[in-house]
Amino acid sequence: MLHTLVNRKSARTLPLFVVDEKSFPKWKRAQTKTLKQWIAASAFQPKGNRVLMLPGARGPKGALLGASDHGLWTWASAASRVPPGRYVIDAALEPGEATEAAIGWALNAYRFDRYRSGEGDKAPELVWPDGADREEARRVIEAIGAVRDRINTPASDYGPEEAAADAKALATRYGAKLKVVQGKALEDGYPALHAVGKGSARAPRMIDLRWGDPKHPTVTLVGKGVVFDSGGLNLKSAGGMLLMKKDMGGAALVLGLAQLVMDAALPVRLRVLVGAVENMPGPASYRPGDVLRTRKGKTVEVTNTDAEGRLVLADMLAEADAEKPGLLIDAATLTGSARYALGPEITPFFTRDRELADQIAQAARITRDAVWRMPLHTAYRRHLDSRVADMKNAAGTPFAGSITAALFLREFVDDAAAWVHFDIFGWCDYGRSGRPVGGEATGLRTLWETLKRRYPRPESTGA
Repeated sequence: MLHTLVNRKSARTLPLFVVDEKSFPKWKRAQTKTLKQWIAASAFQPKGNRVLMLPGARGPKGALLGASDHGLWTWASAASRVPPGRYVIDAALEPGEATEAAIGWALNAYRFDRYRSGEGDKAPELVWPDGADREEARRVIEAIGAVRDRINTPASDYGPEEAAADAKALATRYGAKLKVVQGKALEDGYPALHAVGKGSARAPRMIDLRWGDPKHPTVTLVGKGVVFDSGGLNLKSAGGMLLMKKDMGGAALVLGLAQLVMDAALPVRLRVLVGAVENMPGPASYRPGDVLRTRKGKTVEVTNTDAEGRLVLADMLAEADAEKPGLLIDAATLTGSARYALGPEITPFFTRDRELADQIAQAARITRDAVWRMPLHTAYRRHLDSRVADMKNAAGTPFAGSITAALFLREFVDDAAAWVHFDIFGWCDYGRSGRPVGGEATGLRTLWETLKRRYPRPESTGA
């Protein structure tokens, strides 16, 4: 994607004029009679990210973009509507807007073509907008692409072993420390995680990455890494299983967020925990009715083997919480109920911390991410009550599934100063400019903006 951002104009570089309903009349008055006639004949309107190519004596002389804002997806849309070539923005942009323009333009060029033969379509190029923070744009573009690639990769090529190798590559790149516990070695320390993964021929992994100065505030990221979810013995339907390569979307997301943190050298002590497992039926599979002991010591009655993600997260959260981090973030493609509640485009998050919730909401407004705080309604905890164990892994009611799942996770977080749970979709189910059908870095930019504002680098504060 970065190849679509270039340093210099060429002899054929075309200006991209940006107008809105207020500025369009003045812009049009300054044009030639011929161009005014062309615009009138085209019925161009200065809104909706519409693009009109402007004719010249020897081909196009520029492009006209009608946009009401200078946000990320405006520029992705513009890139999708102009023909291949090189363009330069003819508009005064604030530095933040210029950075968004670069990111949006590049994201439109994302393609997951690992398994396709032949060359893809040539993407239009953009001269780096004046004032853009090139390093920030680069790291965001790379991180989003990496998250999408992880989710889009079939489980046959991204299993627990490959997830560990992925984390190792990040650790090597940024000088982080990595610990991986796998297979039967998980049984004593991470028994719930091990139970979920033992039905697969591919051994589960607990991936533990550490980076940063121990003197800095501690941020711990926990990701659900179920590389494929068949439902276990509570086997999913064919349709329900079709997208289950994306059930490691939480792990993909926290690895992408970790990449952003390390690349920007944010002043935090970072820890990343990923439970990489495959939930499969097999001779060693855990069963409905089993009672599992978790790392925290709580016991869980298994009422549904397809509610496996929360069992994986339970052990990871207990491990993370034991260090009393200043901020604990977990991300998981956890419940279909979240989609029933808010649809595929709005991501619910749960937290007990009002200040953190406000910070996330503010970051979401800046990044134009659609996120929504959901209630941790403690009265629903009763739906997790078990007659034989401390709790069930799946509530005995079809209602409020995303809330009861979050309440389950809450049982394993006691000592973190602040905790937030993101129940993500991790997927675009229909394509739009810059957001093709497939894996998506749901909530990544909101979380990154939250961390940047919560833990600013010294140069960002003028120190």
